[in-house]
Amino acid sequence: MRLSYRELGVLVYLLDQKEGWQVRSDQLSKGEGREGREAIRKVLNKLASLGYYRMERRRLLDGKFVMGTAVSEQPVEQWVKDHEIFSTKSNPAVPVVEQPDGSFLVEYPDGTYGSDGFEPDLDLGEEPPAEPEPEEEHPSGEALAPAAVKDTAAAAPKKARRPRRTSAQKAADDAEKAQAAQQKEEEKTRLDAAAEEVAKWWWEHAKTHLGAFVGKTNGYLAMRAMVRRALEAGYTQKQCASALQNARQHLPSPQQWQKALGIASNHIVPSQPNGRTPYSDAAAWGEQSSAPASTPAADASDDSDDATFGVIARP
Repeated sequence: MRLSYRELGVLVYLLDQKEGWQVRSDQLSKGEGREGREAIRKVLNKLASLGYYRMERRRLLDGKFVMGTAVSEQPVEQWVKDHEIFSTKSNPAVPVVEQPDGSFLVEYPDGTYGSDGFEPDLDLGEEPPAEPEPEEEHPSGEALAPAAVKDTAAAAPKKARRPRRTSAQKAADDAEKAQAAQQKEEEKTRLDAAAEEVAKWWWEHAKTHLGAFVGKTNGYLAMRAMVRRALEAGYTQKQCASALQNARQHLPSPQQWQKALGIASNHIVPSQPNGRTPYSDAAAWGEQSSAPASTPAADASDDSDDATFGVIARP
């Protein structure tokens, strides 16, 4: 009830954004009917004084500094106290220092350290809240409104906040991301090499059998790109080569290329010069088993006319 509708609206809007969203006063003030930049700054300052929002100047373990903000659904009492101490400075960001366990402590002007308002208020033997979600730090270029780090777990000042990621967890996540990026790069390299191999073969083959390419575009690069997309979609090099031969064009049109791929992958039956579809026993009667068909003995009491259809295999 202490918040005006303007302040409540900005707070709800910030809480609705995803983790790591960039909070910038100039961005929040853009758009028809929005408040001006100075009005947004006043709102953020009011939210900070009430413990819903604060800026942090974070010193990481490697010595680097990043700016960030924290937003809470409920007012945090420690934030209110820290705001009274640091709001009188030209830069109202609260200085916090990362600890080896991944947590942060506020560094006060007298050189002492204190809680950032997020440490769990639990006994050493008590487990942290169930299903915690990791929180990431995000840099920002805005002095008054840097990157947002939402804390939807802080339902009350005395409740525990979601635990931060430890250095080991961060290292594991970074390693997993690096491995995924490496696999993606290896797959890209493989597709590029496979497409280049097919394209190079076809360009020489087409030059010999169809003559030199005289199109306006760089036909080789366009054709190679078509082959790469087909390989990425799951077609094989052999199917792509067969499709190029079937299309009989240096650079098939998208329709010709799709139809040729359908024929090469047996999804489309090739048309004949006379317009007829070639006869196929399998298409007409289904696949026939190589094992001899067993005919059940006729029941003397059954007067139905049973018959077994047989297909004579060609020599």
